[in-house]
Amino acid sequence: MNRIAVLQMTTGIDPVANARTLVSAIGAAASGGAGMLFTPEMSGLLDRDRTRGGLHIVPEADNPVLAAVREAAAGAGIWVALGSLAVAREDGRWANRSLVIDPNGAIAARYDKIHMFDVDLTTGESWRESNAYAPGELVVTVENTPLGRLGLTVCYDLRFPALFEALGQARCDAIAIPAAFTKPTGAAHWHVLQRARAIEASAYVIAAAQVGKHEDGRETYGHSLVIDPWGEVLLDLGGDEPGLGFAELDPARIAEVRAQLPSLANRRPIHT
Repeated sequence: MNRIAVLQMTTGIDPVANARTLVSAIGAAASGGAGMLFTPEMSGLLDRDRTRGGLHIVPEADNPVLAAVREAAAGAGIWVALGSLAVAREDGRWANRSLVIDPNGAIAARYDKIHMFDVDLTTGESWRESNAYAPGELVVTVENTPLGRLGLTVCYDLRFPALFEALGQARCDAIAIPAAFTKPTGAAHWHVLQRARAIEASAYVIAAAQVGKHEDGRETYGHSLVIDPWGEVLLDLGGDEPGLGFAELDPARIAEVRAQLPSLANRRPIHT
């Protein structure tokens, strides 16, 4: 069995405070016997005021939250799937970047969120991620994690089956879906989509999420999840409070499900 930890956060507008939360969680995850910690989207900074937040968005090499996480991961000897950070690109735009840190503190993989959250909700909420962030273009997996091959996605990517088709065909053993889901969309679609993606890929899904009322005024849905390849929910951290949860993942379960229901092997090209 592979023991993992999942961090549910209420990230604020101060990267220093958010870094302290992450470092504390890394220590607690390692003390709890986890081989890998998963954190939410925008773990280092969550600020809808882009003028104010932009003061803290720097190139990856200069990001103090990333530096603190790398140091803590190395000190604790644990893998960290850092859900995402806002980082400055050379072209002046930002990236919503997920990073996987190995137990030596090295960056094992980077993934820039492909699908931008540009929506108008009936609640009156309007979001235009593409106004500041440049979308990524590459499907990313990282091998030799404690869970085997890990596929990387971020939040709104959840709604785009083609990405998960690619990760399934890559035979990912687990897929990370860190998120900061709004409450209305979360209540409607979060659980059903997460379970569907696990079933489609015949893989574990680990979805660390933001929760509650944030300093910038937004509210997020929470319910960080761990789901097995059959679609069964192994962990749900609820929609009220931040916290750290643990789950045991059985690698034999992946092979068992793929043998029982070999949808990955049975897929055929669709021609239109």
